[in-house]
Amino acid sequence: MSKRNIKKPKGHEWRHVENKRLVYTVYFVLRLSVVGMLIAQFFNQNYENMLLCVLTLVLFMLPSAFERRLHIDLPDTLEVIILLFIYAAEILGEISDYYIEFPFWDTMLHTMNGFLCAAIGFALVDILNREETVSLHLSPFFMAVTAFCFSMTIGVLWEFFEFSMDQFLLFDMQKDTVVNTISTVNLDPGHGTTAVVVKGIQDVILVLDDGTQMPLGLGGYLDVGIIDTMKDLFVNFIGAVVFSTIGYFYVQGRGKGNFATRFIPRFQHRPAAQAEKNQNVQKQEAGSEEKAE
Repeated sequence: MSKRNIKKPKGHEWRHVENKRLVYTVYFVLRLSVVGMLIAQFFNQNYENMLLCVLTLVLFMLPSAFERRLHIDLPDTLEVIILLFIYAAEILGEISDYYIEFPFWDTMLHTMNGFLCAAIGFALVDILNREETVSLHLSPFFMAVTAFCFSMTIGVLWEFFEFSMDQFLLFDMQKDTVVNTISTVNLDPGHGTTAVVVKGIQDVILVLDDGTQMPLGLGGYLDVGIIDTMKDLFVNFIGAVVFSTIGYFYVQGRGKGNFATRFIPRFQHRPAAQAEKNQNVQKQEAGSEEKAE
């Protein structure tokens, strides 16, 4: 039997055969950097940052763990971006204070989070759509809507987590914003629902329980978290819309585009491996019959 006549087993299109050298290189460099940071934080006796380094090392192992346990193949581009995302959020953002030094850093990460979560949500629906044992067949439009909703749900749950950490552990994950204009019904003289606008705020003075007055000196009113939360959700929305649109056209063309495939995880269909095994057995049996003849 010639090689040309050997057909690929059903489900072969799910198998991923890309070279993982780039992923291994990025993983090694980032892990080495985190270990170096961990050692530096140990000598600085900053144990909180040491825990962040350990957490980062654990998060680095999750993509490969998911691939092995769930039989999901992460495209190289997606896997590299996930690793860089973790490093940018934990090491650069938290330990190196990029969230403070670069105001756009948090915005960039939340936008990327919306994009990546939409890719993962899209992949989940695409896998179910292709699975013969599951009676789910969504149109490209509803696949895009589902991916969008999945991404936004993850974004909202993350904001719930940030709010909980700030309320119960007194963290400041929801970064505050200094504003010069506020509008509130709490200043309505008639105690009604008329919003009173206060403009030109230059400072806020805190009066403590013991009567001590402490000017903040921030140049305006301190908005506690709400602007940061809404901004994060908005950029998450943008990232989700962008990939959901890409995914829609990807399904319409049934995988003809190369860009979307770099971000959509695929299920390594286990029956495909069994099909290959069965085919090899059949080839051996055919060879044995030819020799017998």
